[in-house]
Amino acid sequence: MSNLIAEEIIAAEPSLSDPAESCRDFESVGKGYWSRVPDTDWNDWRWQLKNRITTLEQIEALLPDLPPEEREGIRFANRKLALAITPYFFNLIDPDDPLCPVRQQVIPRIDESLTSPWEMRDPCGEDSHSPVPGIVHRYPDRILFLVTDRCAAYCRYCTRSRMVSNATGYDFHPELDRQIDYVRRHPEIRDVLLSGGDPLLLSDGKLDRLLERLHAIEHVEFLRIGTRIPVFLPQRITDRLCAVLRRYHPFFLSVHVNHPVELTAEVKAGLDRIADAGIPIGNQSVLLRNVNDNLEIMRALTHKLLRCRVRPYYLYQCDLIAGSAHLRSRIERGLEIIEGLRGHTTGYAVPQFVVDAPGGGGKIPVNPEYVVSQEPDRIVLRNYEGRTFEYPEVP
Repeated sequence: MSNLIAEEIIAAEPSLSDPAESCRDFESVGKGYWSRVPDTDWNDWRWQLKNRITTLEQIEALLPDLPPEEREGIRFANRKLALAITPYFFNLIDPDDPLCPVRQQVIPRIDESLTSPWEMRDPCGEDSHSPVPGIVHRYPDRILFLVTDRCAAYCRYCTRSRMVSNATGYDFHPELDRQIDYVRRHPEIRDVLLSGGDPLLLSDGKLDRLLERLHAIEHVEFLRIGTRIPVFLPQRITDRLCAVLRRYHPFFLSVHVNHPVELTAEVKAGLDRIADAGIPIGNQSVLLRNVNDNLEIMRALTHKLLRCRVRPYYLYQCDLIAGSAHLRSRIERGLEIIEGLRGHTTGYAVPQFVVDAPGGGGKIPVNPEYVVSQEPDRIVLRNYEGRTFEYPEVP
């Protein structure tokens, strides 16, 4: 890929970072910098993985006016979380906009080397709730089942950056037999969420065998996968993959989209294949400063998600992962966004705003205050317009 970069610079795609323009339609990304690559390669997810941007030299060839905070951030990155961006996703970056919402999510900044006193290596307390390697059992009836430490691209605010990409020497290796045995021995587990890293990086055959073994456990009622592959690598969402997933209903998929510009024609086509396979899809966004902590952007995102048959599910307050303060917005900003959505658009478009309690307390829903007062015989409620109403309580 590096041979092609210098000669393809002039073929870059136009700016896609203006939310007023990027939120309306599902534009095709195109090959952009890689215009001379054959379509058969460009549309092959394995080619996309093999040709990821992973070095400072590649970034500088693609973005020649790289600011010093990004240049130093890339030099630092491999001590915390590796740099990797698929060519497809890289083409969404507006090279002329230092605050491009895609750029901020995947290109390291030197701010990652700064750690606030309240930030943590494991902000959700997963390691302390891990009875066997690769299992996180924080809630009574469900578990997190980790299958890999690799992703197609790496989000700079990743909650699991201590293990993902192995930049810090965590050296995670799944022990699938032990993990599956743990599920078998715990009949209270009815819900298994596969995550990592990204489970959809597994081959169709490996994924099929793993899902088959979990699906065969009698007390497991449904399976889920958490993934950002449909966004980073939509070429991976093939008919064959969807045929594998549909064998294991009830099966759910959680995707991760933060900004409407990420919902391209290619992503929509992949999400359509998943939905056509009868798989319910939910979205989990992370509230990020100067990326999506804006009511208009978040409204555009949720509306565009619904057009892809994806239910906006969670809006997460960014976890207290070390080196993420520059991307973290305030909780009050999230509440303002929910307040601006509730009642002003369909309820399907309003996600639940949650804070994952530091240290392993689990997800805590946070909502604007709609209860004005409460007495034994009545409750006073406020609606989205600010009007109050009394509701009598049962004696």
